[in-house]
Amino acid sequence: MSMSGQRGSALAQPLPRTSAGRIVAHLGLFLLGAVVGAAGTLVQAAWFPGGLLLALAGAAGLFLGGSRATGSRAGAVAPAAGWMIAVVLLTSTRPEGDFFFGAGFGSYLFLLGGMAVAVMCATLRLGRQPHDSAVRLGK
Repeated sequence: MSMSGQRGSALAQPLPRTSAGRIVAHLGLFLLGAVVGAAGTLVQAAWFPGGLLLALAGAAGLFLGGSRATGSRAGAVAPAAGWMIAVVLLTSTRPEGDFFFGAGFGSYLFLLGGMAVAVMCATLRLGRQPHDSAVRLGK
C-alpha cells in the first residue's frame, strides 16, 4: 500500500498462486487437445468435406468448453496448444517418406481453420449472466 492508503496499479501486484486443481485441469485439457488434434488429422482426410467440418467442430467444442469449464481464457489456450503441437508433429515426414497430411486443399483448411478457431475461442469474451431470476435478461 502506498502512503495515501490506496493500492498501486494492478500490474504492480504479485500474481496470485495457482491451485493444484487448476494446473491438473489445464494439463488434462492440453492432453485432450493433442488427442482431438490427432483424431481430427485422421478424420478430416477420411471423409472430406464432412470429416473436415467434424474435426473443426470438435476442436471448437473443446476450446470453447475448456474456456467455459475453467472460467478463463487459459482454458482455451491449453487445449489449443496441445492440438497445435499434435498437428504440427503429424505434418512432419517420417524417414520412410510417409506422413498423415497430403498436400490437398482439405489439409490446409484443417490447419488454418483449426488455428483460426483456436484464436477465436481464446479471445472470445466470457459472458456474465446474473443468477438471480429477477435480473435475468429478457424478462
